[in-house]
Amino acid sequence: MSTQRLRNEDYHDYSSTDVSPEESPSEGLNNLSSPGSYQRFGQSNSTTWFQTLIHLLKGNIGTGLLGLPLAVKNAGIVMGPISLLIIGIVAVHCMGILVKCAHHFCRRLNKSFVDYGDTVMYGLESSPCSWLRNHAHWGRRVVDFFLIVTQLGFCCVYFVFLADNFKQVIEAANGTTNNCHNNETVILTPTMDSRLYMLSFLPFLVLLVFIRNLRALSIFSLLANITMLVSLVMIYQFIVQRIPDPSHLPLVAPWKTYPLFFGTAIFSFEGIGMVLPLENKMKDPRKFPLILYLGMVIVTILYISLGCLGYLQFGANIQGSITLNLPNCWLYQSVKLLYSIGIFFTYALQFYVPAEIIIPFFVSRAPEHCELVVDLFVRTVLVCLTCILAILIPRLDLVISLVGSVSSSALALIIPPLLEVTTFYSEGMSPLTIFKDALISILGFVGFVVGTYEALYELIQPSNAPIFINSTRAFI
Repeated sequence: MSTQRLRNEDYHDYSSTDVSPEESPSEGLNNLSSPGSYQRFGQSNSTTWFQTLIHLLKGNIGTGLLGLPLAVKNAGIVMGPISLLIIGIVAVHCMGILVKCAHHFCRRLNKSFVDYGDTVMYGLESSPCSWLRNHAHWGRRVVDFFLIVTQLGFCCVYFVFLADNFKQVIEAANGTTNNCHNNETVILTPTMDSRLYMLSFLPFLVLLVFIRNLRALSIFSLLANITMLVSLVMIYQFIVQRIPDPSHLPLVAPWKTYPLFFGTAIFSFEGIGMVLPLENKMKDPRKFPLILYLGMVIVTILYISLGCLGYLQFGANIQGSITLNLPNCWLYQSVKLLYSIGIFFTYALQFYVPAEIIIPFFVSRAPEHCELVVDLFVRTVLVCLTCILAILIPRLDLVISLVGSVSSSALALIIPPLLEVTTFYSEGMSPLTIFKDALISILGFVGFVVGTYEALYELIQPSNAPIFINSTRAFI
């Protein structure tokens, strides 16, 4: 059996994930029709501009979106949306930098496609610093490392999200009514600890990740997209009704909670891993910059609107996922279940990226007759690892903030500006561009350090936050 990377898979099967895998075109595209050109036309598996836009939107909408109302609370009702807008602009700019550098190396090296890791490696090879040139291969390894951390972090978030939502639905079942107009407090029927819910999902997710073909996962991707879309429509339908007076909400939150906002925000905007695969699969890649900016404008509007409206609707009672604040009526309980179903199936798609990076390392060292056993064993170990990490950190808001601060900030903010400097410095760069890139990377690094510290500090010494009746955390 041969365990292959994503290089020979079609991208669109993976389109519903928060971050898509690094992917290269099929081997038949290794040669360009003309030197110095990276455009590819008329491929049988190419996507139209509209399909690319849909993939871009789906790839940026996940669990991070549902945590943005709490993120706005951590920043303030005015500072929150302003900061989201700024982070969105910077994140999209960094995506543009990555595309520009990838195109540069495609033309320079006469290649049809380079992925994120290749681009960073070639960028280091172009650096005027001899030490960086000699260690350029570490560029790909660093990108792969952060991709693994990011994707496994998403999987940890999914465990906590599933446990929180299912626990709340089951505990409120006896008090659930058909009246969705009054979000009345109900007495929850105590059930098992949320960490036990995570363990109960473990065997089912292990079986799910045993599906190793992206094409076989495409039906689950479609199901996830439908359930999550319906759920988002129902969430918006509720939060726009009878918004309370916002005068009591702080315009700017205490700065101590702002790092938590940063982690959640960059977690939501970390879609840079799918940019190059999407551009590569377009029939006319020259249109991709326009599609990228259009799609990210829509995503940013969606993020800001849901974050602000959710915080305005629920105020200080907002939780790690806005689904946990929905009324205890059957309509909105079904919304929680629908979104949870979508997240469940998306787990396998998110898991595909680290699996395809890690598993070949072990399979290549196993006897041929044991390759399948080793493959399934490593998958099982990785799923168990994400479950254990989720059990150790069962607070949804902190898991999202921690993953965003640790890995998403590196992929989305720190690496791309440095890549631009190493790629184009020897060809001449304006001091203003160098200053801009340095500023973005420094801000990303500060967010990485402070956000990680604050999330870990909150885990070790949680603040005396009010306990809400519908809270489903494993511990307060």
